[in-house]
Amino acid sequence: MNKATRKAVIAGNWKMNKTPAETTEIINAMKPLVKDADCSVVLCVPYVDIHAALEAANGSNIEIGAENCHWEKSGAYTGEISADMLVAMGVKYVITGHSERRQYFGETDITVNKRTLAAVNAGLTAIVCVGETLEQREQGITAELVAMQTKIALGGIAKDQLDKIIIAYEPVWAIGTGKPLPPTRRKRFAP
Repeated sequence: MNKATRKAVIAGNWKMNKTPAETTEIINAMKPLVKDADCSVVLCVPYVDIHAALEAANGSNIEIGAENCHWEKSGAYTGEISADMLVAMGVKYVITGHSERRQYFGETDITVNKRTLAAVNAGLTAIVCVGETLEQREQGITAELVAMQTKIALGGIAKDQLDKIIIAYEPVWAIGTGKPLPPTRRKRFAP
């Protein structure tokens, strides 16, 4: 990454954790710890915590993101949140393609692309997750798979919109296993 043209980002995904009160408490505790960070600090929180997170982070260098968005602007999509709704709340980032969305909710490369396009077109920065399972890793197809996921996710994204895209390499096989990605591999797949 060229730091002259792009700032590093550290983003945390809270998943289905924390209440609004806990969110406020955690962000207030974090603010002094990250005030001098030489990177963007992004917290992607559950929808119910967004308002509390935005209020707690106000005036700090912490930015707030959402954990997902729908590709449609509105409609009969019970439980979904549109990118425009997130922008109206003041959210700056959204995660698309997280491995858990793929695994548990049937997210596909095509729906990741739709969500990514909706996010970028609404003015959000999309944190697009790509990565392989242990089986895919053992088959030796990591590079091809990650390249394909990235290519599909970015379909229809204009060159001038690329500054609104962060590719997050998410080695699915390492999540919750305690097996970290070796440093030599990090350099190869890190954005």
